[in-house]
Amino acid sequence: MLVRTMTTINIPRDPTTLSNYNKWRTKHTIADFAIDFKKQRLSGSVTLQLESITNKESEEIILDTSHLDITDITVNGSKSEWVVKDRFEPYGSPLVVKVPGGAAIGSIVAVKIAVSTTDKCTSLQWLPPAQTSNKKYPYMFSQSQANHNRSIFPCQDTPDVKSTYDFLIRSPLPVIASGLSTGAKNFEHGKDGETGTLQYTFHQEIPIPSYLFALASGDIATAAIGSRSLVSTGPEELKDAKWELEEDIEKFIEIAEKLVFPYKWTQYNVLILPPSFPYGGMENPIFTFATPTIISGDRQNIDVIAHELSHSWSGNLVTNASWEHMWINEGWTTYLERRIQAGLHGEPHRDFSAIIGWKALEDSVNQFGHDHEFTKLVIDLKGKDPDDSFSSIPYEKGFHFLYYLEKVVGKPSFDKFIPHYFTKWSRKSLDSYDFKATFLDFFKSDEKATKALEEVDWDTWFYKPGLPPKPKFDTSMADVCYALAEKWESKDYIPDPSDIKNWTANQVVVFLEKVQTFKTPLTPTQSQSMGKTYSFATSRNVEVSSRYFGVGLAAKDKTVYQPTADLLGKVGRMKFVRPLYRKLNEVDRELAVKTFEKDKDFYHPICRQLVEKDLKLV
Repeated sequence: MLVRTMTTINIPRDPTTLSNYNKWRTKHTIADFAIDFKKQRLSGSVTLQLESITNKESEEIILDTSHLDITDITVNGSKSEWVVKDRFEPYGSPLVVKVPGGAAIGSIVAVKIAVSTTDKCTSLQWLPPAQTSNKKYPYMFSQSQANHNRSIFPCQDTPDVKSTYDFLIRSPLPVIASGLSTGAKNFEHGKDGETGTLQYTFHQEIPIPSYLFALASGDIATAAIGSRSLVSTGPEELKDAKWELEEDIEKFIEIAEKLVFPYKWTQYNVLILPPSFPYGGMENPIFTFATPTIISGDRQNIDVIAHELSHSWSGNLVTNASWEHMWINEGWTTYLERRIQAGLHGEPHRDFSAIIGWKALEDSVNQFGHDHEFTKLVIDLKGKDPDDSFSSIPYEKGFHFLYYLEKVVGKPSFDKFIPHYFTKWSRKSLDSYDFKATFLDFFKSDEKATKALEEVDWDTWFYKPGLPPKPKFDTSMADVCYALAEKWESKDYIPDPSDIKNWTANQVVVFLEKVQTFKTPLTPTQSQSMGKTYSFATSRNVEVSSRYFGVGLAAKDKTVYQPTADLLGKVGRMKFVRPLYRKLNEVDRELAVKTFEKDKDFYHPICRQLVEKDLKLV
């Protein structure tokens, strides 16, 4: 009698990928591309080394793609049958590659794909010289979170799969990638006065998910900001960027290492991108990609770097298995960021930052609606675009869950759990249920903690929409901000520049956010008086000016309408862009739409698509 043993095939945990990563797993990726600024595309090949995990059960490999130009595919050096199937929104088009006979479990299959990006690529932004600071050279950068890497090359585009990488990138301009540089060499000499092409190579030996594949190329200069850190940016901006970051970067790393364990990625560098970059920062390994809005000349906004550095442990080493559990990345990172702030400046700074975060959380919950799916800690993304779910909720609600657990077991005990957690899940992906099991298992021998943990309502934390319970914050740094805001509730208050003398920028932020919560907005006259007396409208710090414009728009102060529109043409960071467009749209839709139409090519594709939805233009 013949008995056939069936291999158990796990159901994929990530609903936002079309790949069959439950049958094949990418182990190593070789990205071999030329950057063509004239045609605005990447072209070349990607080689995926995939391991069979189902013992010949599958004779086809399915990969994620989105608007790619694929011309040829080989499997282990031989031409293969393949087909790109119909597009399935919002996840792209599955690429099916035949593997006749399948492969024995544990064996590696090399799939080489000749591919070019197209003008519908959602990860890459191409900037002509006119949109760069010195207007001399073009610029290109990628932004692949959450699932946009499939628009650069076919891949298993899920955070549940991690791969090592080699980059071979040819460009006429300097290149930065999410790996350690292994050199640059001449590839092609320039013709007729054109810049020659160099091949830049990088290696990433720590497995990373596809969304952390990152490239940038342009007129980039570099300077040291620490013993293991560099900053890169435009030549004209390098001096300011170096000054902004060099004082605290190594201190951040050392504090984080004491909290968790030593930094694993060798170098921690920062690339300050052009102003159209849509995020505060993106935690690409080796090189954090960061917004120029953190270079404010006052060292007041580099908490963004503390956040992105924290991702070197939370997100990059230990990763959410799908974007339904994004709090595992962002809640942990926000928690570590605030522990770094406390370690550097004192414990009151942690709660002060949390107070700012609570306002952002309230805004996001109000924007979605208190019963909305996306206000839960663990969300359902089946059939949904993960970009639509992105907000401060996984950051702040995730932080508050960890902050709550810290209070339940006690800070000394929680601090022992931190390195255990990151060691256990290093180089792996996990979901919320894995986290719960790991947490409970760690404390099972601690009778006091175990008893306290019996009171934790895990299901409510995971699945209840809306705001979590608000903790009692240390408001010692915020009280002066609240006191000034209370004065402004009086319509006849006369301000004086001394009101905010010696305040930090974040104290100004807390003050302005408190003003935004007034049941009755300021009058236009009050708004103008505030902006003039405190110089908010002309502040170089966008955290300040954007919030002041929010106050002015709520006051229907027409003197801030055009300055708001002007700022929207200079800054592409969605934290500022999306709220300001929504508020401007409420008071002057014509100006909002006109501004967007004028500046939409300035924005990264991710930002552009989301603002179109915010303005109901699609």
